[in-house]
Amino acid sequence: MKGNRIYTVLCVAVLCLLGVSTARAEDNVAYLNQRNELRIGWGDQLFESLMWHNPTFTATTMPVSATFTYHENYRYCQHVWAEYQWRFKNWVSFGGMIDFSEVLWDDVTRNGAGVEMARSTNRHFYNIVIMPTVRFTYYHHPNVNLYSGLGFGMGINGGTETNAAGHHTDIGAAVNITLFGVSANYNRWFWTVDFGGLYSLRDMNTIFLASSRIINVGCGVRF
Repeated sequence: MKGNRIYTVLCVAVLCLLGVSTARAEDNVAYLNQRNELRIGWGDQLFESLMWHNPTFTATTMPVSATFTYHENYRYCQHVWAEYQWRFKNWVSFGGMIDFSEVLWDDVTRNGAGVEMARSTNRHFYNIVIMPTVRFTYYHHPNVNLYSGLGFGMGINGGTETNAAGHHTDIGAAVNITLFGVSANYNRWFWTVDFGGLYSLRDMNTIFLASSRIINVGCGVRF
């Protein structure tokens, strides 16, 4: 009699588990039928803030007739981006991304005593990255996805400064690496956090971006 009760409990437990698994499978099928994805987001400018920042030294003991120009009052506009993805298979999708970032500062002329003589406030540079992307999703769930990704394309650098040829715009290669990404899903809407880096350069002596966008957050919709 006791053995029959145990058998009945086990059967009920197995049926419950099968019911939960079937419900999740149906949810996953519905989710995977949404092949298009559009998201927008924000990325950090840690690299830019480390490379371009306010001066750590200002001359104050030189003759007042001497003049020096400093880059001061840096402002960082962070990275804003948009990405479209199309699901080719359950585990791989293809798309494209565009990213824009900007850094602004003042050119300040000071005399040898550190007194400000003149200030130009319209100095800036920007980076525009355009690239096709591929994403590999290795864990699917109605509420959570885990993925990695890669993109390779073009970086455009421009602004008030000029390169060696006297041009205000430079073009180079760009690579974006998503080492790890996670999305939280609610019906067709989702929110993402990516960890990786964005790189762009013309050559080894002209680097636009390096380990930018270490952290990305975004939101989007699937349809």
